Amino acid sequence: ESVVSLSGIGGKFGPEYTIYKNPRGTRSVQGKISYRGPLQPGGSLPRIKLDLTDDEVLTLDPVTRVVHHPYSDRPEDGIYVQCYCFEEVFAEKIRALVERLRPRDLYDVIHLYRHDSTKHSRNIIFSTLKKKCAFKGMPVPTMNILEGKPERAELEAEWENMLGHQVPALPAFEQFWQELPELFEWLYHAVEKAVPPSIPLMGKAIDESWYPPAMAQAWHTPTPLEVIRSAAANRLCVDLTYQGGRGLIEPYSLRRTRDGNL
Repeated sequence: ESVVSLSGIGGKFGPEYTIYKNPRGTRSVQGKISYRGPLQPGGSLPRIKLDLTDDEVLTLDPVTRVVHHPYSDRPEDGIYVQCYCFEEVFAEKIRALVERLRPRDLYDVIHLYRHDSTKHSRNIIFSTLKKKCAFKGMPVPTMNILEGKPERAELEAEWENMLGHQVPALPAFEQFWQELPELFEWLYHAVEKAVPPSIPLMGKAIDESWYPPAMAQAWHTPTPLEVIRSAAANRLCVDLTYQGGRGLIEPYSLRRTRDGNL
């Protein structure tokens, strides 16, 4: 009742927790919180699922991040939370991909590999991965290990079912699977990560301190930029109509000039 009165969100906030033994024989907890949000007044209640465990090794120091909350009840001093650093997230995702071979793990691993943060942190990622695999008593992943797993066929079959409803346009499974060998070659120092060519700045001075907001709501207005950014992240093209013209474009980067133009 206190949660409902403070948040204005109705729902079933009673304890729905399941305590179980994980594959390592230690205790884990799964919790589910159902709620009635303002955008879905009817139908079944959406749920937030919480997975709690103390059966994991933390190899790097956590980092403090701002919680994105673009609403009027945001505290003046903001909301902060302790999180995994980028390298820890990447290493754990690679291990998870080999452990369970699920579509979302493959999708996340490739997107993390494409991220600029990998440019200077390969050794840290690999060292963290080795420690996390040693904790689980499993070998450090390789492409040969992945290709030999019997779940490979199910991974491809479930690609659309598991991810199709979560992104505006889901790229083909093969586009992500075929990038894995490059990732492992980079991880094992067999190749260097390719650097995309620079594009001309058209005589404009770029504001190097500016970064696009993390979530679409931060624009505070409906904007097609998020669809274009999603296409860029997934290596897709966009059918764009602009100032009376129409064309197929390949999004490359989103930057802002010093005079405030995107």
